[in-house]
Amino acid sequence: MIAPTSFFLDYGCHIRILEEARALMAQGMQVRIVTYYLGRDMPGLDIVRCAPTPWRSDYEVGSSRHKIAFDVLLSWKALWTALRWRPHLIHGHLHEGALIGKVLATLLRVPLVFDFQGSLTGEMLDHHFLKKDSIGYYWWRRLEERIVEMPDAIITSTVHSAELLNDVFKRTEHVYPLPDSVNLDFLYPTCITPEDRLARRAALGIPAGRQVVVYLGLLADYQGVPQLLQAAASLRAQGEAVSFLVMGFPQVEHYRHYAHTLGLTDQDVIFTGKMPYEDIPAHLALGDVAAAPKISATEGSGKILNYMAMALPVVVYDTPVSREYLNNLGLYASPVGDADALAQTLRAILHDPAGAAQLGVRLRERADKHFSWSRTGRQLLRVYEKLWQR
Repeated sequence: MIAPTSFFLDYGCHIRILEEARALMAQGMQVRIVTYYLGRDMPGLDIVRCAPTPWRSDYEVGSSRHKIAFDVLLSWKALWTALRWRPHLIHGHLHEGALIGKVLATLLRVPLVFDFQGSLTGEMLDHHFLKKDSIGYYWWRRLEERIVEMPDAIITSTVHSAELLNDVFKRTEHVYPLPDSVNLDFLYPTCITPEDRLARRAALGIPAGRQVVVYLGLLADYQGVPQLLQAAASLRAQGEAVSFLVMGFPQVEHYRHYAHTLGLTDQDVIFTGKMPYEDIPAHLALGDVAAAPKISATEGSGKILNYMAMALPVVVYDTPVSREYLNNLGLYASPVGDADALAQTLRAILHDPAGAAQLGVRLRERADKHFSWSRTGRQLLRVYEKLWQR
């Protein structure tokens, strides 16, 4: 596997890489992950890291020009590893992983699988790294189209992404939707006792008697964090006894300052910063309702599955990806990006605790039926086997 990111960090696509590797290993496969210099080693995984950039070894890569240097270093390490290890298949995560993987797969005469988790140029627009009418966007879009043509097979994190490949990029063959899944043995609502729940809430500074809305994920505008904070301010202005537990990174101080400008106190919104993967269940268990107000139209939203596993009712914007996960069990705010709509949807479910509890039970049942990693791992292995037969 080629992972052009600082694996392992505690969010999104990293969890997909982790759980895919574990699911394949559980079926007897050997998996080696080649990734950037920074990141956290995970027990039981074979991880190979590239060299750091000479000018700054502690740089955590996001959407920036530094990624070009990291990808050059990653390419050399991937080539060196592939020539020594001789893998039977290359699995490239994200567009850079597929591009590097194409060179290796051609050299070794093995299949290439592209793990597509959203549009490259769509993400660059979300991060304000490009403008749609710029010459830079034109050339990046051409590169993305070429990368989509390269792999022997593409797996997608949502059915919506598979439709995007078909409708926008005209890739129709050997595209397999393998939606993000969730480890139900790791995430479950009774992972802490009621007494521990009260003690943990108090330790975080959450006033007694308040309901708690939880958010877990990257802190970024395209994730809907500004709208979430605006909704929090609206609910507090209406006198609602609610606190928001916001778990994630980066830009914690930026969003804390923004919350203060909205009149929210540190008891109204509690920012935990980066949340270790191992600590996610106990912190999600502190919530009564979960929010995933992601605005991006192309990326998956794996946090929703974590909420479902924890039997939390989930408030989202009405997007195709959210519908795919939640079906008719989601609490949908519309239009997308409207903070008032988000606030009113949250308010309605906070005023119906019995209905929220019943909805949470049904959401966990849906996660168990449709989104288990063992099931996804078997599907992924079948994709591999088809490629080997071809």
